[in-house]
Amino acid sequence: MSGKTETRHGGRILVDQLALHGAERVFLVPGESYLAVLDGLVDHPDIDPIICRQEGGAAIMAEAYGKLTNKPGICMVTRGPGATNASAGVHVAHQDSTPMILLVGQIGRDMVDREAFQEVDYRKMFEPLAKWVGQIDDINRIPEYISHAYHIATSGRPGPVVLALPEDMLSSSTDVADAKPYVPVEAKTAPEDVSRFRDALAKSEKPVMIVGGGGWTREATENLKSFSVRNNVPIATSFRCQDYIPNTHSHFIGDVGIGINPKLAEFIKDSDLVILVGSRMGEMTSSGYSLLDIPCPKQKLVHVYSGPDELGRVYRPDVAINASQRSFLRAIAMMEPVDGSARDDMIETAHANYTAFSTPVETPGDVKMAHVVAELRDKLPDNAIVTNGAGNYAAFLHRFFRYREYRTELAPTSGSMGYGLPASVSAKLAHPDRPVVCLAGDGCFLMHGQEFATAVQYGANIITLVVNNGMFGTIRMHQERNYPGRVSGTELHNPDFAAYAKAFGGYGETVTKTADFGPAFDRAVASGKPAILEIQVDPQALTPIKTLDQIRAER
Repeated sequence: MSGKTETRHGGRILVDQLALHGAERVFLVPGESYLAVLDGLVDHPDIDPIICRQEGGAAIMAEAYGKLTNKPGICMVTRGPGATNASAGVHVAHQDSTPMILLVGQIGRDMVDREAFQEVDYRKMFEPLAKWVGQIDDINRIPEYISHAYHIATSGRPGPVVLALPEDMLSSSTDVADAKPYVPVEAKTAPEDVSRFRDALAKSEKPVMIVGGGGWTREATENLKSFSVRNNVPIATSFRCQDYIPNTHSHFIGDVGIGINPKLAEFIKDSDLVILVGSRMGEMTSSGYSLLDIPCPKQKLVHVYSGPDELGRVYRPDVAINASQRSFLRAIAMMEPVDGSARDDMIETAHANYTAFSTPVETPGDVKMAHVVAELRDKLPDNAIVTNGAGNYAAFLHRFFRYREYRTELAPTSGSMGYGLPASVSAKLAHPDRPVVCLAGDGCFLMHGQEFATAVQYGANIITLVVNNGMFGTIRMHQERNYPGRVSGTELHNPDFAAYAKAFGGYGETVTKTADFGPAFDRAVASGKPAILEIQVDPQALTPIKTLDQIRAER
C-alpha cells in the first residue's frame, strides 16, 4: 500500500483504485445500491462512464473492451435484476477467456439472509461463471480486493471476476491507503519446452498448428507469421479467432469452427502432429469433439495453454506446455528452424482450398449474403473491426470475410446472441478512427438492440447490418432437420429496422437486392451517424450450402 491517506467514502476509494490500475472507461447501468461509486466517478473525469440501456449490453461492452485491450473491462450494475442481466456478458468472458471485472451493488450488510429487496448471494450465483467471486464487507479492504481482482482477471487463463459491494460499506468512510498498480503475470516458456517442441516438429511430415484463446496480442501474430514461414507450418484458427493471422497469408489454411471446410477437416484428421496454441479445442472448434480422438488423439499432440487445468483435461498431450501464447510464440519464432521444405506443395494446396472455400457461392433470393459479405470485405480497410453475435447469418461472415489484420474480429466463442451490437459500440469508443461494422440477425439484433441508443448518445458511428429472414434461423434449421415441417417457436414478426434507426437519431435504409448493398453502405458511411441497414433475405437461404427445403428433405 502507498503511504498517503485521506478520509474518503467507499465509493471514492473504489474509483481511486480503478484509476490507479489504469481504467479508462466503465460501462454501467446506474442503481441506488452503488450511488457512492457513481459519486466517486465525478472526481475522476479521466475515467469515462458509458451509460448503457441494459446490464447485459453493458457487460458485453466491458467484455469487448477486454478482448481489444487485454486489460479488464469494467462493468457496474445494481443488485438483483441488474446482476442477473449482466450474467450474459460474464458467461461470454468466461468461455472466451477475457479479462473483466463486474462490480455489483449489494444490499446493506445488516439485511443479509432476510430476502431483502433484490437480495442475491452472488458467490453462489456466479461461482460457475467467474474465476473468482468476492464481497467487500470491510471498507478498509477495498484496495486489497480490487488489486486481487485485477491480478486474478489477467493471470493464467484470463477471465471474469465478480465483486459484490454492500451499499452501507460503500457509503461509510475511512482513511485507508491506496494499493499500487497491478503487475500482469505471464506463464513463461522454458528452454526445455522449446527443445521438446522442436524435436516433435522435426519428426513431423504433416503438422498443423491451430491457434486461439484469450490473451492474444499483435506481437503474437507477428511471431506466428514468422514461425510459420521459417518452419513451413500451416496455420489454422479456432472458432471465432480468425484474425489471429491474416487470412491472406500464404500459410493460413482456414478456420476450424462451425461449418468447417471439409478439406480442412480432413487435413487435420490426416496430420501427424497437431499443435494447439491457446486453443481449448472445445465443442465448436472440434466439430463436436470429432476431429481428435479422446482422450488420446491418433496424431501426436502438442498443447500450449496459459492455464494448467486445461492441459490434459480433454486431450492427453504428448508435449504439454504451460505458457502463454505470447511467450511460446516469442520463443519458437527465435528457435533454429526445422527443414520444412518438403511441405511447400501441401501448404500451397491447403491455402488454395481455403481461398476456394471463401469464394462467394449462389444462394436463393434477391439478396445473396455471400456476395454482400465479399463486397463488405472489399470496401473495408484492413484495420476495420467487424462484430457479430450468434445465428446462421454468421456462417456467411465466417466463411466469406477475410480478416487481414490482428484484432479486427469481435465475436463470442460462447455463441451468445445479442453480442454484436454492444461489442461494436465498445469497439468504436476504443477506436473512433477505425470503421466498425456489426453483422446481426433479426433475432440476434433485438436481444440488445436498445444499445443503438448508446451508440447515438456517444457518437459511436457504427454501421449495423441486420440480416432479416423473419425467424430464429439456427433453431429453425435444427427444427427442420429433426422435426421436418413441424414449425414451432421460431417465427419472428419484426419492426422496420431502418425506421428503428431513425427513431433513435441514426441513419436507416433497407436493402432488398444484392446490387443495392454497396451504394446503401456508402450512404450509411456518409451520413456521419450510427446506422442500420436492414438486409432482407430469402428464408430459403438459411446456410451457404443448403436451403430450408433441402434441410427438410434430408430427414
